[in-house]
Amino acid sequence: MNQHESARVAVITGAGTGIGAATAHRFAADGYTVVLVGRTEATLRQTAKEGPEGAELHPWVADVSDLGAVTAAIDGAAERFGRLDVLVNNAGVAIPGTVDGIDLDSYRTMVRTNVEGAFFASRAALPHLRVVRGCIVNVGSVAGLRGEWNQAVYNMTKGALVNLTNSMALDHGREIRVNAVHPGATLSRQHVRDALAEGTSLYERFVDRVPMGRPGESAEVAAVIAFLAGRDAGYLNGVHIPVDGGLTASDGQADLYKTVS
Repeated sequence: MNQHESARVAVITGAGTGIGAATAHRFAADGYTVVLVGRTEATLRQTAKEGPEGAELHPWVADVSDLGAVTAAIDGAAERFGRLDVLVNNAGVAIPGTVDGIDLDSYRTMVRTNVEGAFFASRAALPHLRVVRGCIVNVGSVAGLRGEWNQAVYNMTKGALVNLTNSMALDHGREIRVNAVHPGATLSRQHVRDALAEGTSLYERFVDRVPMGRPGESAEVAAVIAFLAGRDAGYLNGVHIPVDGGLTASDGQADLYKTVS
């Protein structure tokens, strides 16, 4: 028996930074063998380097929007480690713009990564996941549930991921589970940390809308992904969990009574 076959194996796309890196570290801490898929070798190696001591974190360079490349990565991971238990479709790109303002290269990048990437990776993983009755966790966004200003294409692609999750949960529920998490604004990248720094006007507007009064952390999203991938979520299929501090509990109105004493 291969020395890795006794461990559960997870493939995480977009694992070089942010939520993907945090999820890789969480899965490694939980005892998984983790395959880190992404386009940039340097960031994948950094994720592996920063993981828990003794962690099984293995970089694998592939572009999820390339069907051949992502299929080779997933097949290779399953062959090398003897199985595949979890696929986390986390790779995503957000480029602002309206329908009449976004450039076509940005449009195509988001569609290829956010939609085709999840579709291609899922297609490649299904034969391996069936063997062990594994699962897929898709990383969507509250922008796919409600929409955001100036993010027409990103909203569209994350909305598509919602219904891809639903469709796969229906079509494959007797073999595997498929669920999704939908983060709100998360301090997953430096530019987000800068934009939402305490004391800025954007921060004040943001926390006024979020019941918990703060942005999320990548590790908080990773914890929910780990739960959905774990055995305690064994009867959850087609579930969508917003990880947004209560943002989507609102009807969108400001607090009309906030200034009333």
